[in-house]
Amino acid sequence: MALAIVHTRAQLGIQSPPVAVEVHLSGGLPSFSIVGMPETGVKESRERVRSSLLNCGFEFPARRITVNLAPADLPKEGGRYDLAIAVGILIASGQLPQNSADHYEFLAELALSGDLRPVSGVLPVALSCRNAGRSLWVASDNVREAGLVTGLRFFGARSLLEVSNHLAGASLQEPATPSEWRVDNFTDADMADVRGQFQAKRALEIAAGGGHNLLLCGPPGSGKSMLASRLPGILPPLESDELLDIAAIYSIAGVKEKSLFAGIRPFRTPHHTASAVALVGGGSNPRPGEISLAHQGVLFLDELPEYSRQVLEVMREPLESGVINISRAALQTSFPARFQLIAAMNPCPCGYRGDQSGRCRCTPDQVQRYQAKISGPLLDRIDLQSWVPGLTPEQLMGPAETSESSLQIRERVVSARTIQQQRQGCINDQLNVKGLEQYCKLGQEQEQLLMQAMSKMGLSARAAHRVLKVSRTIADLKGELDINNAALLEAIGLRRSPL
Repeated sequence: MALAIVHTRAQLGIQSPPVAVEVHLSGGLPSFSIVGMPETGVKESRERVRSSLLNCGFEFPARRITVNLAPADLPKEGGRYDLAIAVGILIASGQLPQNSADHYEFLAELALSGDLRPVSGVLPVALSCRNAGRSLWVASDNVREAGLVTGLRFFGARSLLEVSNHLAGASLQEPATPSEWRVDNFTDADMADVRGQFQAKRALEIAAGGGHNLLLCGPPGSGKSMLASRLPGILPPLESDELLDIAAIYSIAGVKEKSLFAGIRPFRTPHHTASAVALVGGGSNPRPGEISLAHQGVLFLDELPEYSRQVLEVMREPLESGVINISRAALQTSFPARFQLIAAMNPCPCGYRGDQSGRCRCTPDQVQRYQAKISGPLLDRIDLQSWVPGLTPEQLMGPAETSESSLQIRERVVSARTIQQQRQGCINDQLNVKGLEQYCKLGQEQEQLLMQAMSKMGLSARAAHRVLKVSRTIADLKGELDINNAALLEAIGLRRSPL
């Protein structure tokens, strides 16, 4: 029978839909055609597969070869199908046993010599392959990534010859060993290193305790970036499912850095010249952007007004939903984007408005135009706003004051988040309207305080809900069951614009 079916997987966002590689050999003039909506990179696999088979000592069939990548309406791109196509040709031509590949999936690019090269997006494929009950073949350089999935039987190979010898039973390989996460305690970025700035430190602790968004405003050199870089160190350790979510996104994006295996929360700092596509993701074949690479971590936007207005506005929807939906004419895909936004900005174009030095010479119109670069709807989605004053020479050069370390603050944050998970099954920032009514109840006195704040500060319904969430977090950090006046007043104070 000159027909073989080999299993592999495509890449569609963070999903890995199955693809059946159907190889048929028939009579006629020798030819090699690939159908099933292949892109240029897939069509070029014909020459890679031909050279690989010949250089590995196999016979390349001098017949009409038709390769169908099913389903036909799913776009296929890249060299990830090379190994599956080569195995399919060997089975269809009788050089490998007919049913030898039934329980395997294959994912690797071929070199002309027959060596296997790594591809991106292996981790989502490994998860789907495990759920399908099959074993996975990948290049040796992808073994560590595939090994992050527990319960998966997988193999790593250096060449097509090793794969074919195993399938033929000539030289059986042992399954690869699983990989392990490394733990990073963030000892190089400790909150104790920050001098002064007690209000900003308190705002960071509250932001970490409930997953809230934060805006830091102050003159240049006051420590805004330094404070923001300390936030991952006080966030709770990642859970196993969160680790896999982050690693899967990094795998799809082709990120080859140690953080893929370190088990740490992402901290992404895109430059203010980044485009909207770079921030939210996209392209003809949609890829994750910075907000998805910051999933379960921190997205830090320094010099917030310098970003394009269009770039900032595209974040409004994912800030609410935690998901970014990308629609194209041929397909629609979604990437997770449950990130924590930390932004920093100067109060005026020169940066020194409100500074003790009195160096600011900006006119009111210049200040207004500068601050108007950030829209009201975006500011409405930022829960906390804190002023970061410049340090005096005595504070900067004098003896260092006793300050809490990141690990000490993390203990309170972990305790608060544990309370939230046990009480409502999510952190406070993710509470919906029903959750607010159930878990953020106010007494009559607190209701009057909140209504007064809404009237005087012009708070929207969304802003009022966010004040409730922040006050609930402040109470959780103190271990209190109810939201009292102190927690509510602190939340209202942190909602007040420092500009």
